[in-house]
Amino acid sequence: MLKLSKNIKFIVSDFDGVFTDGGIYISEKNEIQKKMNFKDLMGVSILLKNNYSFAIISGEKSNILNYFKEKFGIVELHGGIRQKGIVLEELMKKYNLKSSEVLYIGDDINDISAFELVDYRIAPKNHNPILPFKVKNLQITQAQGGDGAIREIADSLCL
Repeated sequence: MLKLSKNIKFIVSDFDGVFTDGGIYISEKNEIQKKMNFKDLMGVSILLKNNYSFAIISGEKSNILNYFKEKFGIVELHGGIRQKGIVLEELMKKYNLKSSEVLYIGDDINDISAFELVDYRIAPKNHNPILPFKVKNLQITQAQGGDGAIREIADSLCL
């Protein structure tokens, strides 16, 4: 189990590499598809049912993100973001959150600026290997991104 505080109120996650394995499928018609795992979808559902707010900040824009927001009622969805730390800082101000009340989940170097703003930092097992050297107090899930990492976080917070 991950070491997480009951003071956490807001969970913010990257999408690709966390909810997905980081891969994409490209059809003959050049349509991009991504694979997600129902374990992670159930994890989001568990978090929301336990009164955690959930947000996604992704470097990519995708209709998949819109589907996700509509299905779960995600409070904040930001796609096409290169400076994730700036968006996370704005969200923390908007919701009057302290660094000890926010958990951030990311898997690559473009998440470092967001990790630096919060006390609880988690990466899936298949994260970029540079992250532990760049991010202090980074916790690593036993599950891979796209294969239960979000569910592992939900179980650590809610069970």
